[in-house]
Amino acid sequence: MIRHAIRLAATCSIVALAQMPVAAFAADAAAAPEAAAAESGEGAPIIVTATKRETDLQKTPIAIAVVSSADLEKQHVQSLIDLASGTVPSLRVATFEARQSALTVGIRGIVPFDANQTARDQGVGVYLDGVYLGRQQGLNAALFDVQRIEVLRGPQGTLFGRNTEGGALSIVTKAPTGEFGGRVEAGIGNYGQRTGEAHIDLPEFNNISIKVDGVYQHQDATVKNPAAGQVGWNYYDRVGGRIQAQWKPVEGFTANISFDKSRDDNTPMYSQLINYNPNNLPVATLAQIAANGGKLPSGYIAPLSPLVQVSGDKRMKTADIGVPQQVSTDRTQGVMGNLSYDLNSDLTLRSITAWRQVDTDQYDNSGGAHRTVFLPNTKFSRYSLSFLDQHQFSQELQLVGSLPNLDFVAGGYYYNEHASENAATPSSNQWNADGTGYTTLSPNVTGTVSSSNQGWSDDSLFLQRDSHAKAESLAAFAQATYTPPMLDQLHLTVGARYTHDKRDGTLDIVNGAAVDYGFHYSKDRFDPMVTLAYDATQDLNFYAKYSTGYRAGGANDRSQTFDAFGPETVKSYEVGAKMMFLDRKVRLNLAGYIMDRDGTQVDFDNVNTDPSSPYFNLHTQETTNAPGTTKIRGVEAELNVHPIDNLSLGASYAYTYTKVPKTLNPFLSTATTSVYQNVFIVYTPKNAASGFIDYSIPVGSRDESVQFHLDAAYAGRQYSFEDENVKAQSSFIVNGRIALADIPMSDNGTKLTVSVWSRNLLNETHIYRLSYANANTLGAYGNFNPPRTFGVEGTVRF
Repeated sequence: MIRHAIRLAATCSIVALAQMPVAAFAADAAAAPEAAAAESGEGAPIIVTATKRETDLQKTPIAIAVVSSADLEKQHVQSLIDLASGTVPSLRVATFEARQSALTVGIRGIVPFDANQTARDQGVGVYLDGVYLGRQQGLNAALFDVQRIEVLRGPQGTLFGRNTEGGALSIVTKAPTGEFGGRVEAGIGNYGQRTGEAHIDLPEFNNISIKVDGVYQHQDATVKNPAAGQVGWNYYDRVGGRIQAQWKPVEGFTANISFDKSRDDNTPMYSQLINYNPNNLPVATLAQIAANGGKLPSGYIAPLSPLVQVSGDKRMKTADIGVPQQVSTDRTQGVMGNLSYDLNSDLTLRSITAWRQVDTDQYDNSGGAHRTVFLPNTKFSRYSLSFLDQHQFSQELQLVGSLPNLDFVAGGYYYNEHASENAATPSSNQWNADGTGYTTLSPNVTGTVSSSNQGWSDDSLFLQRDSHAKAESLAAFAQATYTPPMLDQLHLTVGARYTHDKRDGTLDIVNGAAVDYGFHYSKDRFDPMVTLAYDATQDLNFYAKYSTGYRAGGANDRSQTFDAFGPETVKSYEVGAKMMFLDRKVRLNLAGYIMDRDGTQVDFDNVNTDPSSPYFNLHTQETTNAPGTTKIRGVEAELNVHPIDNLSLGASYAYTYTKVPKTLNPFLSTATTSVYQNVFIVYTPKNAASGFIDYSIPVGSRDESVQFHLDAAYAGRQYSFEDENVKAQSSFIVNGRIALADIPMSDNGTKLTVSVWSRNLLNETHIYRLSYANANTLGAYGNFNPPRTFGVEGTVRF
């Protein structure tokens, strides 16, 4: 019955959507006034929509961090990857592999290693105006006119559903105002940076308000490529546009429609050889290799080409080996519709309908000779190509209301996704006999395409894998908060969500051979939540919470047989306090939690780096559910202080402890021997902290001011591979901005702001991703954070 009801509702919503003018949409969450989205002064409320209704952050019994539009501007955040610096300590953002084209997002130690596939999901849900974004690919598109980003920590399985066991990252954009206005900005910076934005609100006409957004962002490579005509590394060129329309034909009814489209051309971060022969193995000579049939003798390490630079802890500015590197391209687009009707003053019915698509062409040649063993006259530099197409449809219905002493929300949800991907890994270069020179291979090959005769043009691809998967999810949810009539300081919230997940997939090609491996996954899930909150005073709020969440099961398309794995589930116990002191000039929020996760999805990798092997460059990965319970424990604190006018200070801290049970390694185990090894949660430092200082000095006779901003973030050492007991380096990133703000340009309110900004102001260098997988054949490789960037920007608001 639930499934039929939700499908019927989805059909009705599509019909309603088709009858309305196609323009733009902002989810109901975006309806909150911009002025309330972030603190504008001492004690001003921060409005959030984590409970599907507008509430004061301090009175919402959920651990939430809010990054406002002002915060994004001060920190020069252009896309989600800029949050990797650690503004919110419990939020971890990193590249998947070294690629900007796909992001790994984690909260509270729930961080997937490899969800960059057709039949796998992340453990943190990313939402755009209330719409779930199903793939890691495309997440780094340019941000549009963002009102705020809500980081909802801990399981959000009741109201947000599947794949939110670590929490949710909710991006809320600005809705049309119905009044003429907007802002236009442009900027330039080092590394050839240039940006341009336009956000225009048009006057309301016939009850229709329209808003248009356009964004352009460009940066040249920060690591140069010696190969002529090829792009370097850490390059991006992003462009996107969106149009929104809000229609209010009658009192109480609002229809928001939007269409957006973005393109992100980018290259990966460069992979550097950190050391050579760290285990001090005997180095094979060219004669020994020749005597062994061109293969590396057992127990020896390959010699190092004299052309290869061992970088140590130094970030390279120019690669030592020139390789073909073209841009990866992510194309995202979507149509979203939000219908809201006030049945009466206390009851609202909403419908959120969305169709979205991601189309990715991946070209990752980040390793050069730093991840491949040198052998005479052999090929090297693994060019990782992947071509993914995904489209999704989602429909959510919400009934939000209030009764005496009771606030509630109930609804249904339907999600349907289709994804397909094929991948190839040709080598792009070839050594000479002694490693003193190399040639660049042709992207086109003649003769029969095979593992040893392949290129990277469309007609020369030797597909390592080709997979297709579809997913369907249906859910019904309800949550209610009861406040006893004689005890209005006490609030009891109870919620639950029932979900039915179904996923099917086929692996058609493995290492160039046609196969027919399929899997079917079908599960039902019930997620409860209970929260008890107590308002000791207007400014002292305490809560205790029990909740559950899960990440859906699936299959690994990097495996040889499309092996399926089960879901992982989490139970969370949390206590928190939200407090205001000193006439609301000090805000202190605390949270402590215990999370127990069962069925942890663990990835084991095996990449063949031996050029003499017929399976050279083949990347095989197996996923298994860890036995027992993964323990995750943490404490979080956020402090904001307004000691005097025009001065704001803030600090945040997150402590995270994780322990995963030893897990069977399928690559080391045999029919007679089972090898269980330690595994680790990636991109989760035990200690992370951030802080900021904002100070403004009024100047001139009107609203002008000089504004100073400084923020810093620290993160301790952290694992970057689940199956490697190796930690990458700690980091300390400082960003800064000085602005002359609100310079009057006319009597009609037009104002100009000119700013100078810098990210990674101190040019700190650290390895954020480190692997010793090739320690016995070459050495460790790593990826470095971006270098210091800076620029000047002008913004006109009217």
